[in-house]
Amino acid sequence: MVTRRFLISALLATAAIPVFAKAPKTSLRPKKRPLRGVEKTNAEHPEKDLLKVIADAGLSGSVSIAVADESGRILESLTPNTSLPPASVTKVVTALYALHHLGSSFRYATRVIATGSVEGGIVQGDLVVAGGGDPHCDSDMLSNLARGVAQYGIKGVTGRLRIFAGALPYQRVIDDTQPVYVGYNPSLSGLNLNFNRVYFEWKRISSGYSTTIDARTRRMRPPVRGIQMSIVDRQAPLFTYKDSGNVEHWSVMRDALGAGGGRWLPVRDIETYVGEVFRFVAAQQGVQLPHAKIAKTLPNGTVVAQEVSETLLDQSKSMLKFSTNLTAEIMGLTATQRRRALIKTLNNSGKEMAVWLEQTYGIKGVKFVDHSGLGDASRVSANQMVQVLTRSNRDGPLPPALKTIKLLNSKGRLAPIEGVTVSGKTGTLNFTSALAGYIVGKNGQKLTFAIFTADMIKRAKIKKADRERPAGSRAWRNRSKAMQQKLLRRWALKYCTVFEKYS
Repeated sequence: MVTRRFLISALLATAAIPVFAKAPKTSLRPKKRPLRGVEKTNAEHPEKDLLKVIADAGLSGSVSIAVADESGRILESLTPNTSLPPASVTKVVTALYALHHLGSSFRYATRVIATGSVEGGIVQGDLVVAGGGDPHCDSDMLSNLARGVAQYGIKGVTGRLRIFAGALPYQRVIDDTQPVYVGYNPSLSGLNLNFNRVYFEWKRISSGYSTTIDARTRRMRPPVRGIQMSIVDRQAPLFTYKDSGNVEHWSVMRDALGAGGGRWLPVRDIETYVGEVFRFVAAQQGVQLPHAKIAKTLPNGTVVAQEVSETLLDQSKSMLKFSTNLTAEIMGLTATQRRRALIKTLNNSGKEMAVWLEQTYGIKGVKFVDHSGLGDASRVSANQMVQVLTRSNRDGPLPPALKTIKLLNSKGRLAPIEGVTVSGKTGTLNFTSALAGYIVGKNGQKLTFAIFTADMIKRAKIKKADRERPAGSRAWRNRSKAMQQKLLRRWALKYCTVFEKYS
């Protein structure tokens, strides 16, 4: 438990650090003015002691908190140099990393290549689906590629359908401590489809259950037969997984299914998955293709169809809004590859991102084990995160990409403060909650903040099978988020509305 004695000691230790080498010539005390209108109505005791805000949350574990002005000068903090898992706040650094190395207008390309001439509608050789790493490639995009192949005049091949996914190193999982069945922990490669997930749907019928597995989008639902599901009578585990060559076998506990439902499951054999879906959508366009084989190297040939992604800036905005792990990992791996770093694992790519952070912004001691924040071995302090946000240029591409954080009152209801906007990135793991971003006041005041909380002892006690919804984690997270809201309101009222802008 974060005790009051600990909080007082920590705050005193923080306060002992001098901010200025010399006394300022003019007083830094801000000028008070009376509260007006909405400010007066919504003010919830901004003078309330910071220590009491933290203590009232009743959180076990550790905290790292800091808020700074536009120049990066710390205005208020509590153990700001304590390093904790940043969770999905990691994605903020990943976006900066990728945009720096690739540029905001960068686009991924997915191509179909014919290795021979086309005679009478038949490719005299192979047809190759070649991925360029696009994290947002989906079944609709494969259908567009198949339409392009048909428009090129191709109806079949004399050789094979081949799938090339070697543009980026294959990763079987993002984090190997996660349950095998969670869709947010898929495989990664240079060719990705539907975030490398399939949709498993079931419905109770008189004889048991009917089930389907498909590669659905809003437009279509291509069936996937290379991934199979068995319903079994057992008490645990919920799911089991086994990869048998070209078929992925899942089983699910019967008593967990109920009347019906559906969920996304991760795909491990990406090339086989892409090959099956592309054969299906190609057949819909009148192009008959054999079963797919893996292409170890990218062959030479003629590009007969191509689909390009949204810009990297748009993908970054989507990644930060929806917190998609696969997008973050692919963007990070692509940026590391652009740095000409020879990497084969996410862990090494994360280390390269930490090196870049030190080289670019002078921020030392940060540790990343991936680019999404799913792994809990990453470490960042609130002070380091505040410096990242401050030094990365508030007027750059990042702030507009962050989502708006709505201000809530103590009852969890919307309670905006007139003229104040908050934008940022949230991060959540079991018994870990993080929030970092910007506060902008009505008079142009600009603050940067980071709030990290974690109970690593409780995290370590969670069994792997229980990590999707461990007991007590939701209540702990809710207390952390309520504390975050109190801190945001405190800072907005204390530094952005109650007082005039610093002189």
